Amino acid sequence: MLYLTLFLEFLKIGLFTFGGGYAMIPLIREVVLKHGWLDEAQFLNMIGVAEVTPGPIAVNMATYVGSTQAGFLGSLLCTLGVILPAFLIMLLISILLKKFMKNKYVQSALSGIKFVAIALIAASAITIFADVLFPYTLNNGISFSVNFVAIKMFVLIVAGYFLLKIILKKKPGPISIIIMSAIIGLMVNYL
Repeated sequence: MLYLTLFLEFLKIGLFTFGGGYAMIPLIREVVLKHGWLDEAQFLNMIGVAEVTPGPIAVNMATYVGSTQAGFLGSLLCTLGVILPAFLIMLLISILLKKFMKNKYVQSALSGIKFVAIALIAASAITIFADVLFPYTLNNGISFSVNFVAIKMFVLIVAGYFLLKIILKKKPGPISIIIMSAIIGLMVNYL
């Protein structure tokens, strides 16, 4: 039963999310918290790990969740579930693309989908930002706290980004930012 649940939940995520892996984060969060597969802290850690490992974030997250819940087969089923809809839809689109791409209705639909994707990505970023910097608990009411270490790291990473931009005389690439962020995280937590 668990195997089927894992596959179907990630199939739904893959089927109903437009805009790539980052747009899937709110749906993945909802599913893993609903089923108790991860708690909020584990979910936030999973985002960090999935972001810095090679591959699309949603695939990495699906693989991780499946692995923690049902081992290798679970990771395989979650990964298959999350990528199968995109694979089949892109296969169909690539076959029909030339015929329908210039259709005004298709263009209008794609235009609307772009904004949904932007909204989902922005909502994920805001939610993650707030959860990390201002964690809360729901024990007998809502209790907020301030994560001063996370705020310090955020400020240092933003400052480091602009320092890299000045030194390199161009916008730093994602790999540079990830390496810099890892170094700052190590320095803040262990020095």
